[in-house]
Amino acid sequence: MLPDVEPPTPIAAATMPPRDRSVERVRVFNRFYTRRLDLLDRGFLASPYTLGEVRILWELAHREGVSAADLSRELGIDPGQMSRTLGRLVGAGLIARVADAGDARRSTIALTAHGREVLAPLEAEQRRRVAAGLRGLTPEAVGRLVAAMADVERLLEPERAGDLMIRPHRPGDVAFVVARQARLYVDDFSFDERFEELISRVAADFLRDFDPRREASFIAEVDERIVGAVFVTRKDDEVAKLRLLHVESEMRGRGIGTRLVDACVRFARERGYRTLTLWTNDVLVEARRLYERAGFRLVASEPHRMFGPPLVGETWDLTL
Repeated sequence: MLPDVEPPTPIAAATMPPRDRSVERVRVFNRFYTRRLDLLDRGFLASPYTLGEVRILWELAHREGVSAADLSRELGIDPGQMSRTLGRLVGAGLIARVADAGDARRSTIALTAHGREVLAPLEAEQRRRVAAGLRGLTPEAVGRLVAAMADVERLLEPERAGDLMIRPHRPGDVAFVVARQARLYVDDFSFDERFEELISRVAADFLRDFDPRREASFIAEVDERIVGAVFVTRKDDEVAKLRLLHVESEMRGRGIGTRLVDACVRFARERGYRTLTLWTNDVLVEARRLYERAGFRLVASEPHRMFGPPLVGETWDLTL
């Protein structure tokens, strides 16, 4: 996250293509955050140590058996630069090299007692500053801020996302799912506002008539952020419907869709339904593969233009 010297002019930004405007918006945020964290100061928190040096001390305080190569790789620091930085920290008595008892060719790095004494007040001051920055925010605003930060991590490095939790819906969840699906289908398939109108009616019917004995919601959540969802509704005593399945694009390929569909199948079986049915469109290739793997079979199809582009609507059934 490197600061930029000259911000773009508003006129130039306004005339840029959407992707270029996004790049400039990220650069604006980088400049804001480097200033917010005092990263332009020579020493971190007015200390004699740089941000990079303090980050290394922090890593060593929270881990054991770490080598220089480990730190270089995980922090994305050039090995030569890492070697020079570690040399300075060794010279200052903050860290020490320790021979690996299991491998004479390998040495690890450990924080010294003096290093812990230096790091402790810096940790305390950083916590104090962060807490002070949050103090003027309402609990709702703090929740939005933390969720946005989790989004940044999840979007830029999906592999770092936390554990998946699947839970029932809470107030506000169904509206969120409708909003996300409406936007995703516009962006990915150019559906028009009639699709949003349809799924809004489906969601409204679900909330109005919800019977937990015969219907269910499965919300996929990672780091307290909704990354997918699906619903089971009652059609009649013998047939249940799978509705509104979606998984956020950056989280696909992690088995979330499979777990959501499997949860629907288990619920329908446990509640004594004989068939689980769904309606989808031919362009939803990934979803159709999920249904096929779960044992659904295509039983009907019909061309339509309900949402703008030419589509083929499909009915899939699973015998339970």
